[in-house]
Amino acid sequence: MTDNRIRQIVILGGGTAGWMTAAALARGLHGTGTAIRLVESEEIGTIGVGEATIPTIHWFNQIVGLDEAQFMAETGATYKLGVEFVGWNGEGSRYLHPFGTFGPPGDGVMFLHRLIRARLAGFEAPTEEYSLTAQLARQGRFAQPSADRRSLLSTLGYAFHFDASLYARYLRKLAEAGGVQRFEGKVSRIDQHPETGFVRSLTTDRGDVLEGDLFIDCSGMRGLLIEQTLGAGYEDWSHWLPCDRAWAAPSAPEQHITPYTRATAAEAGWRWRIPLQHRTGNGYVYSSRYQDDDAARASLIAGMDSPPIADPRLIRFLPGRRRKSWDRNVVAIGLSSGFLEPLESTSIHLIQSGIAKLLALFPRRDGSPLAADQFNRIYAQEMDDVRDFLILHYAMTQGRTEPLWQACQAMDIPETLARKIGHFRASARLVLSTDELFRDASWFAVMDGQGIRPTDYNPAIESHSIEDIMAHLQSVRTAIQTSAAAIPALQRPAS
Repeated sequence: MTDNRIRQIVILGGGTAGWMTAAALARGLHGTGTAIRLVESEEIGTIGVGEATIPTIHWFNQIVGLDEAQFMAETGATYKLGVEFVGWNGEGSRYLHPFGTFGPPGDGVMFLHRLIRARLAGFEAPTEEYSLTAQLARQGRFAQPSADRRSLLSTLGYAFHFDASLYARYLRKLAEAGGVQRFEGKVSRIDQHPETGFVRSLTTDRGDVLEGDLFIDCSGMRGLLIEQTLGAGYEDWSHWLPCDRAWAAPSAPEQHITPYTRATAAEAGWRWRIPLQHRTGNGYVYSSRYQDDDAARASLIAGMDSPPIADPRLIRFLPGRRRKSWDRNVVAIGLSSGFLEPLESTSIHLIQSGIAKLLALFPRRDGSPLAADQFNRIYAQEMDDVRDFLILHYAMTQGRTEPLWQACQAMDIPETLARKIGHFRASARLVLSTDELFRDASWFAVMDGQGIRPTDYNPAIESHSIEDIMAHLQSVRTAIQTSAAAIPALQRPAS
């Protein structure tokens, strides 16, 4: 029988995507005899700003065998309990999208219906008071989630902020320890099979020839293999997501670290604030249709809590995704597969999601078209779902009168998103597929925070009287307050 196994994998590009892929493949393919090589050039920069993540990061860290304490020390990481949105409903407004779930353990979606029923009956029920994660975020406290499903601590969720360049460096050490071979240099030639178009080798400006059976494109937004070589195509989403540029700059670290990301609406976009141990990451995502680069740079600096400690960097991007992220024997991972702005911190997740799907659909050397089709279908759906969640923030903004925001409020939105909003308004139901990244608690937090108010609820909860439901809500609020008060405040890690 002919040996048709993948024997050589070549990863084009380092950075976060390249070294996440290298570390995961080294671990996942250990013992198979597959050689993994990565080529990158120190002359080619990466985005490399402070990264904010979502709780799915724990899956990846477990897969590659990270020690959490060591990882946090080496990457300047801090805990993240959610995202605060400031000014999205006009000046002075703010709400939190906390990780974890609302209410007591085990109640899940039905708790949200109880909360909405009580509100319709006139009960004062501030949303954040029913999330233990939100209360810890506001009070600067932290606790690990409990595995005991009966404990209120099981409702917690958390992720990390970290320095992306330090994260890539940390993963590089793991990957190289696992047998990954790194080559320095720029790709000067790409050799393809004359009939199939499969990539056969990459040649660097230093003369290294890297032959491969499978190529992973982590070359960033330029998509050197997936787009410039294979022409996979790109779906432009700028008509829904108008921001196409960002200025990024670091500032001094906080004395008391805030355990959440902040996203502040501004005149032509929004500003991020990501607290790390050794610095604070700041950025301004904006639309060049509504503000020029110099004005945007000035807006970033004016909105920072302290002066920048390095010159701001300009990042240009086009929101959207590849029509094919897997084409022939090339798989795009990270920004080469598409770009979604970091409003809900999904960049790292989409990298690890692509890696997970690749491992699950790992091909033979002849490149099964069925595996590629399945990868493209499910990855595209995931990108589409995240796209809709981001559009929700823009389209449902209230109280802002700047031209960008007026255009967002007036734009047509995807039917998939319109259906979700319609269901929620009519019945408080969140109609999600089983594979969607953001679950009921996240959709509720943002819809509620953006001022979408349901007019009804699930009638299944009417087995309890409104008085019983109000009493239950009050007891949950008290339990959360008591639990939060007993959890210690976050301490700055020792340097």
